[in-house]
Amino acid sequence: MGPTSSLRFCKRNNKTFLRIFMILVLSCIPGRTNLCSNPSVSTPIDLPPSNPSDIHSSLDSLDLEGYIIFHDVHNASKDFGNRYQLPPLAILHPKSVSDVSTVMRHIGSTTNLTVAARGHGHSLQGQALAHQGVVINMESLPSPGIKIHKGKQSYVDVSGGELWINILRETLKTGLSPKSWTDYLHLTVGGTLSNAGISGQAFKHGPQINNVYQLEIVTGKGEVVTCSQKRNSELFHSVLGGLGQFGIITRARISLGPAPHMVKWIRVLYSDFSAFSRDQEHLISKDNAFDYVEGFVIINRTDILNNWRSSSFTPSDSTKASQFKSHGKTLYCLEVVKYFNSEEANSMNNQETEKLLSELSYIPSTLFSSEVTYIEFLDRVHTAEMKLRAKGLWEVPHPWLNLLIPKSRILNFADKVFNGIVTSNHNGPILIYPVNQSKWNKHTSLITPNEDIFYLVAFLPSAVPKSSGGNDLEYLLRQNQRVLSFCEEANMDVKQYLPHYETQREWRSHFGERWETFAKRKHKYDPLGILAPGQRIFRRASSSSSQVSHPIQLL
Repeated sequence: MGPTSSLRFCKRNNKTFLRIFMILVLSCIPGRTNLCSNPSVSTPIDLPPSNPSDIHSSLDSLDLEGYIIFHDVHNASKDFGNRYQLPPLAILHPKSVSDVSTVMRHIGSTTNLTVAARGHGHSLQGQALAHQGVVINMESLPSPGIKIHKGKQSYVDVSGGELWINILRETLKTGLSPKSWTDYLHLTVGGTLSNAGISGQAFKHGPQINNVYQLEIVTGKGEVVTCSQKRNSELFHSVLGGLGQFGIITRARISLGPAPHMVKWIRVLYSDFSAFSRDQEHLISKDNAFDYVEGFVIINRTDILNNWRSSSFTPSDSTKASQFKSHGKTLYCLEVVKYFNSEEANSMNNQETEKLLSELSYIPSTLFSSEVTYIEFLDRVHTAEMKLRAKGLWEVPHPWLNLLIPKSRILNFADKVFNGIVTSNHNGPILIYPVNQSKWNKHTSLITPNEDIFYLVAFLPSAVPKSSGGNDLEYLLRQNQRVLSFCEEANMDVKQYLPHYETQREWRSHFGERWETFAKRKHKYDPLGILAPGQRIFRRASSSSSQVSHPIQLL
């Protein structure tokens, strides 16, 4: 059913009109842009709803290269977290940047709707949803091609809706690749740049938001703006790590560097956390060390090898690995990678690797290694995804928790959390690795702890059925809350990555002294509070509000 036929269907179906009317009534909120402590469907209403048939007709009659649908919105009503069902009123499938701008301007001037840009839908707690608003399917935005420029500063120009895996495949054809990654590549450029984009290369190159030369943005006012470090720099820095609050990323210019052919992939084990963290910090302080440094925690697991196979890591000496037993002890795995090219002498690469490993204090019998292609390593999580999909264990709730923890508090955190609060990680991995603050651009909207080194700790469980040996969703959510409560009670200055908060106090605490700047920029670039309602930071203002020309009003 196309857009026109869906409109005729709605005109014939009074129940559909009633549903749309109720949706619009519930979506109306106070008449100025406000902080929202928890904008749910029960939010008090003091804006008169627009006529639902008028909104439906006006959106459907816009002169677009793409199209808008008002039916079959199920896929845009949930995300990877799989905990919320929040259906939008409509979905825009843009075929040009002009489509995005046109819809944004129209919504801002004639309706009280909100808008969410949706990439691959990998948010965790409804951040990419627009309950009773309009979702923009960014993957529909066509790319004029992945355009690669080779030179002193090589870069690639891509659509904001392009997947990182596609960028990798194309840039590798020229011997280049982006420098910084996420662990999972089947995400859109706009999605990761709106957060940060962190993986094991971040200690060396910073997150993905530090490796961007230029952006094209559609602001909350519908303006199309090109920005960079030197041109419209405030918007540029606001959008990077800005949680989608200031604009929609429609194009990006990403820094490139030489791409290796192969990687030497190594894992070693520790039983002592202080030795483990000390070695991680040692490696990220060296100029010529490994190219990737991460780590993870193994709690109450015995069969280490089978767990590794699910993540594509198959040690060359698999017999030795299969014989190693943890006996239920908590272990810490240091995971490192050394890039090399096939024409390089393998002995030289091995010598460099052996020298680096000789400086570490891991359990001597637990050195496991493998050699794979560069793309196999970077796309390793997708391989695990396919295995989980085959077992029906992918489309389950994912109550993930990502924290940034100051170096000065990591020992205390590990002792309490890994030896008390979390008693098993059968449900999914727990990642832990340090990064250098000096490699992160402090002008972006991303909030990090105020120390030279801080750790990413990511709890990545899946609420699989108990029959599969897992824990239910409520158990995992309670466990997350215990971790958060401990951090707050211990006054650790922990920051959430991919943040989710329920109250205004928590959002203010998260941003700290940068809150006022964040709020002022929100008012400047999205004065009606149209964008990214799923983040639950700001309320939508009335299109006709007389106060939108004033500084943002806080609750």
